[in-house]
Amino acid sequence: MQALQFSHTGDLAALRHVELPRPVPGADDVLVEVHAAGLNPSDVKNVLGRFPYTTLPRVPGRDFAGVVVEGPQHLLGQAVWGTGRGLGFSRDGSHAAYLTLPAAGVARKPAALGFSQAAALGVPYTTAWDALQRSQVGNGTRLLVIGGNGAVGHAAIALGRALGAEVLAAVRRPELHRKLLASGTPCLLLEQPERLGAQVREVFPEGAEVIFDTTGFWLPPAVAALADFGRIAIIAAPVDGQVQLPALALYRRGGSLVGVNSLLYDTLQCARMLEHFGAFFDEGRLPLPEGLLEIPLCQGVKAYEAVNAGSCEKIIFLPQAD
Repeated sequence: MQALQFSHTGDLAALRHVELPRPVPGADDVLVEVHAAGLNPSDVKNVLGRFPYTTLPRVPGRDFAGVVVEGPQHLLGQAVWGTGRGLGFSRDGSHAAYLTLPAAGVARKPAALGFSQAAALGVPYTTAWDALQRSQVGNGTRLLVIGGNGAVGHAAIALGRALGAEVLAAVRRPELHRKLLASGTPCLLLEQPERLGAQVREVFPEGAEVIFDTTGFWLPPAVAALADFGRIAIIAAPVDGQVQLPALALYRRGGSLVGVNSLLYDTLQCARMLEHFGAFFDEGRLPLPEGLLEIPLCQGVKAYEAVNAGSCEKIIFLPQAD
């Protein structure tokens, strides 16, 4: 089968388009024929050596959608999707024509989603779902999503609405600000950090009950925008991992921090998440992904280079198209 594979880390030149034997599933596994696989920034960082627990040689890729061709009878022929810890790190991932994983680690694909659409959602949507669930977002929650233009931010806005939250986005770029407003999403144009509290309280006079900072750079000013007993969820941090947190202000508000790391969840746990919010697509409560860039897997190395160079396009590999 064709696949992308790297045998050392530190340079994208390590990534190759290769032919490998088709994997053989274990007793409790399924073999999935991959119809579509998403490319995430973390896949690129994996090849660059940012994850010390990756074992080599390795096929990268976390997100996929496809059809079960070997495994338990009740799953044979089923269209499935999946993601989770291990894929692309300690076991071969989705950037290949086939992959194996535990049978309980796949979820049935929502009928409303095509294969490419499903493959685009795994990492960003499970990350956002985890952040909102652990921050107790529900009906009527005043939710601020900082960085609403990125994949995780976009997912958080959509999921927040599906859960009934009162959603407010915040972005830096004027064109994105205009785009979100035109789509019906209340949105702030981020200015100086010290202005964030006042900006948010113009919309939420009592502050945001939950703030999800998807950028990692707005944690200190976010405290001023927080409601009493509010929660701030974060998924990133400055390169050195340090931040000046106004702890006294956070303490006085009774606030709490929620660290969000999608790599804490294995494929079985992620499958349960996918089943939960996947139903929202079939119910019409979540918008279908648009603007995906579908390319054959043989062009995968160039796609990795594009993402590393800053491309924001959502790239989907089509292994069966080559």
